Amino acid sequence: MEENKTYISIVVPTFNEEENVGELYNQILPVVQSYNRPFEIIFVDDGSSDNTLEELKKLEYATIVEFRKNFGQTAALDAGIKIAQGELIIAMDADLQNDPADIPQLIKKLNEGFDVVSGWRKNRKDSFSKKFTSRGANFLRKRLINDGIHDSGCTLKVYKRKCFDKVDLYGEMHRFMPALLKLKGYKIGEIVVNHRPRTAGVTKYSWHRTIKGLLDMISIWFWKKYANRPLHLFGTIGFFLLFVGFVSGVWALYLKIFLGNDLSDTMLTILSMFCVLIGIQFFVFGLLADILSKNYFSTTKDTPYDIEKIIQNK
Repeated sequence: MEENKTYISIVVPTFNEEENVGELYNQILPVVQSYNRPFEIIFVDDGSSDNTLEELKKLEYATIVEFRKNFGQTAALDAGIKIAQGELIIAMDADLQNDPADIPQLIKKLNEGFDVVSGWRKNRKDSFSKKFTSRGANFLRKRLINDGIHDSGCTLKVYKRKCFDKVDLYGEMHRFMPALLKLKGYKIGEIVVNHRPRTAGVTKYSWHRTIKGLLDMISIWFWKKYANRPLHLFGTIGFFLLFVGFVSGVWALYLKIFLGNDLSDTMLTILSMFCVLIGIQFFVFGLLADILSKNYFSTTKDTPYDIEKIIQNK
């Protein structure tokens, strides 16, 4: 390792946390200084409407990224990560509920051979409604994407720099970073971390963020299973609908021709036409999605695989 290269980058998305950012900085500083290696502390002010930005400007060793308006936590994390120079990138919340004292344990766990180590707020100090919503989201997450950790919503995580070579964050995707990285073959670890009650400011979580998170979860499920073969999903649905349409059409013809039944009071003919037309549309969607998928992988830095290293024996 190069001694003059930045070792740790702390990335903190911040929105209306004027009472917390100074204390958080004071808690982070001795932790990163204890490594005797170059470090950086990056605060991303996500369009705060209070005095958060003014408080951040008082912090001597901090790098401040100022957004023009509020774009959300995921965008703030993405911006901070993109300018970070550290070998290790540590993300955490600005509300003082994440404890900087857990950082050494996260790094220690990472050095056991992991690429990402996530915090697990096993004993959460949140309201009942927030914990209830989180448990419901965790239940769905395990069923849909199964990233192998207990608490994907915990912002406190340490990543190796290479994890972000081919990843862009959007929506509420910061919650599902372990799942995204696991898709690429990165090794995910987890440790129990301290979770402290909020003592100042107000929570930024709301029901619409939960809805956005659910939609992003479905997006990751699709990406996990069908990103490079969408025709398999849409084509299967299309084939099933065509089969149903064919069977109902044959049955309708049998009833009309051989039994002389009046079909005006049945929905067989409508069902047949509906299933055939929708089935064809699903096939077309699958073909278009397949073309878009191939175009995506050919025109971006992303690939449907990820190479750890190449070994040449001589």
